[in-house]
Amino acid sequence: MVREFTKIGVVGLGTMGAGIAEVLARSGLQVVGVERDAAGLERAHGHLATSTRRAVGNGKLTDDEATALLARISTGTDLTALAECELVIEAIPERMDSKRELFAVLDALLPEGALLATNTSALSVTELATGTSRPSSVVGLHWFNPAPVMGLVKVVRTVVTDPSVLEDVQALVERVGKTGATAGDRAGFIANALLFGYLNNALRMYESRYATREDIDAAMRLGTGHPMGPLALVDLIGLDSAYEILQAMYVQSRDHRHAPTPLLKQYVSAGLLGRKSGRGIYTYAAADSPEVIADAPPVAGGAATPRPVRSIGVIGTGTMASGIVEVCARAGYDVVFRARGEDKLAAVRRKVEASLDKAAQRGRITEPEQTSALSRITGTTELDELADCDLVIEAVIEDLAVKKALFSALDEVLKPGAVLATTTSSLPVIECARATSRPQDVAGMHWFNPATVMRLVEVVPTVTTSTDAVATMLEVCARVGKHAVQCGDRAGFIVNALLFPYLNDAVKMLEARYATIDDIDLAMTRGCGHPMGPFALMDVVGLDVTLAIQRTLFDEFREPGDSPAPMLEHLVRAGYLGRKTGRGFRDHSGR
Repeated sequence: MVREFTKIGVVGLGTMGAGIAEVLARSGLQVVGVERDAAGLERAHGHLATSTRRAVGNGKLTDDEATALLARISTGTDLTALAECELVIEAIPERMDSKRELFAVLDALLPEGALLATNTSALSVTELATGTSRPSSVVGLHWFNPAPVMGLVKVVRTVVTDPSVLEDVQALVERVGKTGATAGDRAGFIANALLFGYLNNALRMYESRYATREDIDAAMRLGTGHPMGPLALVDLIGLDSAYEILQAMYVQSRDHRHAPTPLLKQYVSAGLLGRKSGRGIYTYAAADSPEVIADAPPVAGGAATPRPVRSIGVIGTGTMASGIVEVCARAGYDVVFRARGEDKLAAVRRKVEASLDKAAQRGRITEPEQTSALSRITGTTELDELADCDLVIEAVIEDLAVKKALFSALDEVLKPGAVLATTTSSLPVIECARATSRPQDVAGMHWFNPATVMRLVEVVPTVTTSTDAVATMLEVCARVGKHAVQCGDRAGFIVNALLFPYLNDAVKMLEARYATIDDIDLAMTRGCGHPMGPFALMDVVGLDVTLAIQRTLFDEFREPGDSPAPMLEHLVRAGYLGRKTGRGFRDHSGR
């Protein structure tokens, strides 16, 4: 029979511990909270007051419910207050020696049958358990921050955890309105094992000055739908916590990608810990404030003048090309799109007309705006018709030989000063530039699909691209309502270089039978707020596309941990490519 808990202890009342206490008390449980000192208690009371006040303001609690909730939480600095608790959850900083010492004290203090749980996100639950006289009664209960909001709790079992203990804590998780995902005991468990490799990769990207912190974060928010950019997320988590988690993962995996970037160690050594200290990767208005403030005056002068653009050429007939045609025409540009045959021309025209019709029906544009946009679009089968375009955007098949041949042909046709852009997502832009006699006019302009919806464009200058050509692309992006980010010409640019290694890691986690597809996807959607889990996303993108991009990244960076997962390669060979073939990681044939 599943145990009904009535009194639960929480040790460590920082942001996470206070959040856990609030969640438990909301469900009617008596909570005993213990902090190290009076200053810690004062901060904890502040966290609880702020969080419950916010819940009342959002209509999630009434004033009376908030008062009753707080009355169910007793706090102090003496661990003996926990003596009658049936379960104690520790949420102290991520240091194994501190946690082992605490567990030894709790083991001696608590009655027989009481359970111990650790909120660690990276340390060994097994090591903590075996340091007590009750190893079968110790589990991991990893909550996500902020605990009152996030819907997932990872239940971490060790090889000696009693199955009945797992049932008890899983029932508790459900009782407090959360979803539990069970995982084995290894560094990072599910979510952090995937998340922190991605965060460390973003920190390395920033450390190398490949892109600005703002562009890295904007790229991942707008390009993948993540609720926060990786660098802002590290600031929220705490740079010291991120360092400890990565260090623990590296000790266990010995994977270079988990070794904390030197930049992270420098910030921690300087006491720049993120939001909680008022400064980390970003600078904040005050400690614990979410308000980002400028930490350096803007650089004055030196901005390049964009070239005038009145007409835009688009080459290609796929979804991406037709989307770019529509977006540019709606923004007031004259657009000439080129296709290889009359049937292809008609197909693009139908796509654009259908999309504009839908936009008009939904009230996003007026009928006169729809008519005006269509009047600015001209189709042709001849490259010569692009001769007067000020900007030409190539959106053909992702084949370098095809693109180079096209750029060479465009070089012969276009007027001097025209800007040439490739929408490639992984091929070297410099190769397209070198196929012309005007490499200074060529850059990448990676739109995201569907172009009519996605707000992000990655602008990718090469070492030869002129500043005014870049300024031209940035101005066009602004006029068509897109958020442009700028980065260097290397495989994956920003989004794919961060996204696809994370997807590949998820496949390797599945290969190791550490967790199921459903639990991994659940951990990343409910635990990290991602719009789709990694396996759902790969099935949409296409496993063949995923594999091709991961191979490109591996060939460029030669990072051993980024070698494509064998399972991914086997599925592609079998023709299981995702939704487009009816079978990928999941079976979509009945949908």
